[in-house]
Amino acid sequence: MHLSHLSLSHFRSHKRVVIDVDHRPVAIWGPNGSGKTNLIEAVSLFSPGRGLRRASAQDMARRPESLGWKITGTLENPQGTHEIAFTSEGGAARNVRIDDKQASQVALGRIARAVWLIPAMDRLWIEGAEGRRRFLDRIALSFFPDHAQAALDYDKAMRERNRLLKDMVRDPHWYTALERQMAEAGAALHVNRLAALDRIAEAQDGAETRFPAATLDLVHGDGEMPGSAADLRVALEESRRRDLAAGRTLVGPHRADLIGTFAAKGVPAADCSTGEQKALLISLILSNARGLAADEGHPPILLLDEVAAHLDAGRRAALFDEISALGAQAWMTGTGPELFAELGDRAQALEVSEGPSGSVVSKP
Repeated sequence: MHLSHLSLSHFRSHKRVVIDVDHRPVAIWGPNGSGKTNLIEAVSLFSPGRGLRRASAQDMARRPESLGWKITGTLENPQGTHEIAFTSEGGAARNVRIDDKQASQVALGRIARAVWLIPAMDRLWIEGAEGRRRFLDRIALSFFPDHAQAALDYDKAMRERNRLLKDMVRDPHWYTALERQMAEAGAALHVNRLAALDRIAEAQDGAETRFPAATLDLVHGDGEMPGSAADLRVALEESRRRDLAAGRTLVGPHRADLIGTFAAKGVPAADCSTGEQKALLISLILSNARGLAADEGHPPILLLDEVAAHLDAGRRAALFDEISALGAQAWMTGTGPELFAELGDRAQALEVSEGPSGSVVSKP
């Protein structure tokens, strides 16, 4: 799976960019602020979700014009070639078209997969549980395209239930339908998360890698997560009195947390050094890619923002070797070409610079 063509119009700092590449990794370099991350953010939109920055469509528009933006690309995968287009006008949510037909995010997920690692994720193990849930849900979404819809359904029903709780509504009839929706969507979320963790564990077992394996566990703040939709519905019903006192829902998959451990040392990821935490994240991203390659027969597109700058030469070479062994098209950013020297002719290069009317992308 790879993009062979990418064009951007009025997206972030890029007024007009046209890129043609092949299946090899893409090394992107240029000074800070030149628009490198904006480029791979555009690529991240070729998978379901809000992209690697989780930005609104309005925030992606080039300023000061804010005219709206358009991204088009040619996606090649073993099943064939697809022309994909994303547009947004006047700050409206982005529109997706696949082969010139209106398409949903779920449909996009069935033909395109991308996984990424960005600097904002470096604090994953030491910040709040919400970021770790989001990280796990991205992994689950890469394996199960319908995961996003389950998350949307669950969050919508929970918001409505929380509104009832804050208003101190006690009539059980108001809760029944919402709790049924939450139970069905919540059980699907939980099953997908556990299955994704199993895929990651399988991909780590026996992998030839210089990056440390992580043991991952899913825990819940209120004890065990009910194992089925029926059990979750009962748990929600039984928790109403407690939830009324708190003004919010206290049971369900939104209470989950992902706990990581440096497997070889038995040390919690939160207690590891900064370098070890980064190595664990890289290991998990590579395992995600290996798991998808095993499931789909080909790896996803990889997006690695500024990853090479934080690795020594040995680890950098190991990372590039693993990407090449996977056969993945990895879009990687850095400040200079020396960060990608170990790749040699296994990669193609793009240089990004600041021009008078926005970012300029060229092939050195």
